Amino acid sequence: MFHRELPLHARAGWLIRLHEGRIAPGSEGGLLQPWQPWPEDVVLLGYWNDDPVAMIIETDPPPAAQDWPTGRQWLSRLPESQFSLLSTALQVGSWWRDHRFCGRCGSHAERIVREFAMHCPNCGHRNYPRISPCIITLVTHGKDMLLGRNRRFPPGRYSTLAGFIEAGESAEEAVRREIYEEVGITLGPIRYFKSQAWPFPHSLMLGFFAEATSRRIRIDEDEIADAAWFSPTQALPQLPPIYSISRALINTHLNAMKGEAAK
Repeated sequence: MFHRELPLHARAGWLIRLHEGRIAPGSEGGLLQPWQPWPEDVVLLGYWNDDPVAMIIETDPPPAAQDWPTGRQWLSRLPESQFSLLSTALQVGSWWRDHRFCGRCGSHAERIVREFAMHCPNCGHRNYPRISPCIITLVTHGKDMLLGRNRRFPPGRYSTLAGFIEAGESAEEAVRREIYEEVGITLGPIRYFKSQAWPFPHSLMLGFFAEATSRRIRIDEDEIADAAWFSPTQALPQLPPIYSISRALINTHLNAMKGEAAK
């Protein structure tokens, strides 16, 4: 299990090697390099099973770095228990890469060791890892589920609908706007489910269930390649990975429908 308390006094422990969103496989095929003394420029992450873990962000391409698995590839091979560790490494690595210079005055920023923060010695501006809130929604009409295909999905995959929350907008407003923009459907009741950090590159997914007021679909072809209603009693398309909140939304609905059918 991963704990986010920074190991401030540790000088050795597990190590993750990151380069441009790719992570080097460890000695046993996982994320973690063998226990070792840390170089001076490590980024402290926390504790993995009570042992300190840090990350080295490789700015120059190491040999064979292009063969390291991407974050999404790691997600498909790691157990769910390691999701928090992977998500933290990817999001902190992305933040560190993109905020080495002050966004206010352009000076070189300094990393604060005791927390995830970058400080500008010139103007005093401080920034923290960016979190971008998104909504992700399973739209239902009775027992049926509305699933869509984003143009970036692997062939055959369908998922729940999602989008970023805009400035000044509530999560519930974003649910209604995004669903209408993407598939032309208006919604009745909306119910919050749960959230999940999603490190591509720094999203926080807020999951919802929503009941459609009609079944007529009008696709926004800029983002959505296809969308359709799927019945739990029929064959389903290829679904999102099991660790994702989209899959959790779908499985929760399917299990609820099984429970109704068994009564």
